[in-house]
Amino acid sequence: MQQLNHVIRQRLASEVVLINQIAEHLINAGGKRLRPALLLLVANALGAHGKPCHELAAIIEFIHSATLLHDDVVDESDLRRGKKTANALFGNAASILVGDFLYSRAFQMMVEVGRPRVMQILSDATNMIAEGEVLQLLNMHDPKVDETRYMQVICYKTARLFEASAQLGAILADAPPPLEAATMEFGQRIGTAFQLMDDWLDYAGYVESMGKNAGCDLYEGKPTLPLIYLIERGTTEQQALARAAIEQGGTDHAETILAAMHTSGALDYTLACAQREASAAAKALQPLPDSIYKKSLLELCTYSTARRC
Repeated sequence: MQQLNHVIRQRLASEVVLINQIAEHLINAGGKRLRPALLLLVANALGAHGKPCHELAAIIEFIHSATLLHDDVVDESDLRRGKKTANALFGNAASILVGDFLYSRAFQMMVEVGRPRVMQILSDATNMIAEGEVLQLLNMHDPKVDETRYMQVICYKTARLFEASAQLGAILADAPPPLEAATMEFGQRIGTAFQLMDDWLDYAGYVESMGKNAGCDLYEGKPTLPLIYLIERGTTEQQALARAAIEQGGTDHAETILAAMHTSGALDYTLACAQREASAAAKALQPLPDSIYKKSLLELCTYSTARRC
């Protein structure tokens, strides 16, 4: 991971001072680097090492960071990981444009890798993430969004880059198709588990440790699984509250809605869904040979649903 940070700093260097400032802000923001870590762990578990792994891991992180810069502008967020967002510090225009710079730098680096299949996977993943962002935008303030539509957004917006990260680790190791398919299944499942937990944590009372604004999803009128469950399975009063929360946004009835999350079983259901995905992710790793890297991947499955940040 230290080598990855070295590559990130080296590749983000620009003659434009503002780009360097925002890039340094992103590096120091304290992110988990989960997606590049996934690529590195899978690659090492299957016998691939060295500079190509770090270069591809940096590409993954650039794509992810670009989506965060754009997301925070769209969501009007001013806090991420307990720190001011780039748009809060530098303005929306700067965040959008530096996000574009990160995308273009990632594609420059893809060309240097010189493997058409790598370019195809990453370009397809980037396109799907953008589709997921648009789908989420269309779902905002829509109380008719059901679990299927919600899971589609997760698949596109979050899980796809996790899946691509794990798959690229297998490709770097020239793994046979069955092993590559196993890593894809793992990435997709673990990415889904992480997103479900993010949505659970937004209502579960661990806001301080998450380092984000309290009740962001509720305030934005975002139909995530806990609210969807409340609409579909809550009492008549709870359903009405959840619909109003999605349609209007805001946190006027936050305490009442949070209490309903507990009594209705919405939080328990969301947590159980995340645990199901994490368990499936661990099962997908069975074909990989035993190693400290596989052990770390399995530990990540446990961590994904035990975390409180």
